[in-house]
Order: sequence, then structure tokens, then C-alpha cells
Amino acid sequence: MDHLQQKKKWKKRHRKSMGVRRRLRNSSDRPRLSIFRSSKHIHVQLIDDMAGVTLASASTLDKEVATECEGKDKTTSAQIVGAKVAERARAAGIEEVMFDRGWYLYHGRVKALAEAAREGGLKF
Repeated sequence: MDHLQQKKKWKKRHRKSMGVRRRLRNSSDRPRLSIFRSSKHIHVQLIDDMAGVTLASASTLDKEVATECEGKDKTTSAQIVGAKVAERARAAGIEEVMFDRGWYLYHGRVKALAEAAREGGLKF
């Protein structure tokens, strides 16, 4: 893939993620549950956009989560991360969030994380 094709690909991804975020911004009274997925890991943050701070986060790179995820597939690891972020959000007093999937499809690891967070007590 040459440089121009790569640039075009990232512009499309950014445009799509901003479209999702723009629709979420209309109801900004709740924190945003933002996901980042790489080829090996998954990260999730609860972000208060009004104050610009991260309220809670979880990742497959966190030490306590990494030990639970050891030897498991990526979808199961995403479920563990979803449950952990729900636990941390409840500890911070957060029950309702807006789900920001970014440019990722609601499928596979993203769906597994979202369903685990719902089972953990988050409402979105």
C-alpha cells in the first residue's frame, strides 16, 4: 500500500469515527465509553467530554486484567475487559454511559466487550 492509499484509508476511518461521535454528542449528559482495538489488545475508557477527563479505564495491558486474559482468545479477553470497566465505573458511581464504537463495526470483540459491560451493570 503506498502512502496516498494509506492516507485515504485513515481519512475514511477518522471521518466515520467522528460521525459516530457527533451523534453521541447530542446527549452529552452521560460519559462516553470509548473503545480502541488493535490487532492484539483492546482498550476502553470512560470519558467525561465536558471536563475532558478519563473517569475509568481498562485494557488487556493492565496488570490485573492481563493475568486473567493470559492464554485466552481475543474475544474472551474483550469480555474480561468489559466486565472490568463496568466494575470500575460502578466504583466511580457511573451507571449510564454512551457507547462510542469509533469506526469499528459492532461485531466480534467490540460486541463482546459491550455485552460484558452491560452484564456488569452499565446501561447504554
